[in-house]
Parts: sequence; structure tokens; C-alpha cells
Amino acid sequence: MNIIAGVDEAGRGPLAGAVVAAAVVLDPLNPIEGLNDSKKLSEKKRQILYGEIQKKALAWSIAEASVEEIDKLNILHASMLAMKRAVEALELLPVLVLVDGNRNPDIDMECRAIVGGDAIEPAISAASILAKVFRDQQMLEYHQQYPRYGFDRHKGYPTKLHMEMLRSYGPTKIHRKSFAPVQQAELFG
Repeated sequence: MNIIAGVDEAGRGPLAGAVVAAAVVLDPLNPIEGLNDSKKLSEKKRQILYGEIQKKALAWSIAEASVEEIDKLNILHASMLAMKRAVEALELLPVLVLVDGNRNPDIDMECRAIVGGDAIEPAISAASILAKVFRDQQMLEYHQQYPRYGFDRHKGYPTKLHMEMLRSYGPTKIHRKSFAPVQQAELFG
């Protein structure tokens, strides 16, 4: 059997938190209904699929690049690093890796970048769901540490509320210091 993995990331756009990637090898004999780009699914549907993917997939892994790595490397390179870590952590070695987007991570296996792949390739869809749910859970945990920032609502994205909190209270240790809105909040906070 040719083992094909899908890989995707979540969290390129937020101002806070890690960027998370997941890699998934689906079982063609045990299909999962309802896979789609995680952004097109309700939170409830993502939660249901998260558990189903973990039960039915032949292999899956979740990895991340930290806020410090994002600030050191930039978000693109940190995203590629998280994807590389996710693929390399799989228990099954894929012969082909399908990557959401227009770039491939630096890994020693054949990769195919597919723009919009999270909406058309089931393995990438599954990876997008694992990455999004895992990252959202992390942000809910950060909400417990930093309740005034509203991470439970915006998950670190630059919403009006988040920008107001950044200006009022300044950045936390989970904010990406290399991102312009965070730098501006540091200057004017």
C-alpha cells in the first residue's frame, strides 16, 4: 500500500501562540465522512471529527513551532518547521506528502504542495482539523492564564478586542514580538 500523508498548519495569522501543524495518514478502508477545510466547519463538527480522525487514521501526529521560533525564523519558516516535525513524527513513513499551500517543508520524501488542498484532499483536511482543534485548545488554556485578553474568543487573531487589550495591557510572553501590531503595542503600551 502506498502511504500518503496530508499535512497542514493552523495559526499563521494570530499575534499570539505557537503555530501548530498536523500530519495524517488516512485509512482508505475506514473513511471519515465530513472532512473539509477546518475553517469551513463549525467548532462542534471539528471537535467530533478530531476524535474520529485520531481513532480511524492509520497514523497521525501534531507538532508545533514555538513563539520564540516564530520570532527567530519568521512565521513562514516556523510553519514549515512545524510541518516538518509533524511529518517526521508519523509512525508510518509516507511515500508522498500532500502539503496545503504553495511550498513544501524541507523533508527527505516526495512532497506535493496543493493550494487549497485542505478543501480537496481528505488527508490534508484531516490534518487541518487536528491542527486547528489542538491550537484552539492551547489558546483556551492561555485564556486561563491571561483572562483579560479574551483568547477564548479570538484565539490570538488580531480582532478589535485583542488589539484593545494589547494596547491597554501590553504583550504577554505568548505574543509574537516580531509581529508589527505587537511591536506597536510595546511602543505605545
